[in-house]
Formats: sequence, structure tokens, C-alpha cells
Amino acid sequence: MGLQRFFQKSSLIPVVIQDWDSNEVLMLGYTNEEALSLTLKTRTAWFWSRGRNCLWNKGETSKNFLHVQEVCYDCDEDTLLYRCKPDGPTCHTGERSCFYRILEEEDL
Repeated sequence: MGLQRFFQKSSLIPVVIQDWDSNEVLMLGYTNEEALSLTLKTRTAWFWSRGRNCLWNKGETSKNFLHVQEVCYDCDEDTLLYRCKPDGPTCHTGERSCFYRILEEEDL
């Protein structure tokens, strides 16, 4: 069945990006079968941009590529985990991780 097995429920599935060395969660993206195939072939993280409606290789503009060391999948085969060595900050804001803000009760 190959890669198709991951896309039985949806043509897009979430991908959690985790730092290879620290295990810190760096970002969440979405992939389709083509982006996953490119990730496995190039060993850099490819995603499907829901906002731009196109494929993108993380780092193609910033040069902060995510070098994929390992791809894991969950028990339901509908979510992936890429364990990566980043070239620099992962977030487009320049932060190391996209998860740099804490939601406080007063923010609600």
C-alpha cells in the first residue's frame, strides 16, 4: 500500500516537527503524499501550505532547513513525527520554535 496508507482519512495529515537532539517540539505542519515522498527522497522537510495552496520545502527562503533524521507515525497511521536537525530557527518569526508563547488565563 506504500505511502497511501497514511492518507486514507484525509489528503492532508499533520506533521509534528521535533528537534533530534533536544526533543523540543519545533512546529506543526501538514503534508500530503507528494510532500511526504519529497521529504523521504531529499531528507529535508516538505509540507503542503494550506494558506498558499502549494508545496513548500522548509528553508527554501530562509535557508533554515529541517534535516529529517527519522520519520515516525502514530498508531492510527494519520499523523507523522519528523525528528530533525534544524539549520537555524524553525519559526518564520525568528524564534527557535513556533511554540514560544504561553496562553495565560487573562489572554482569554
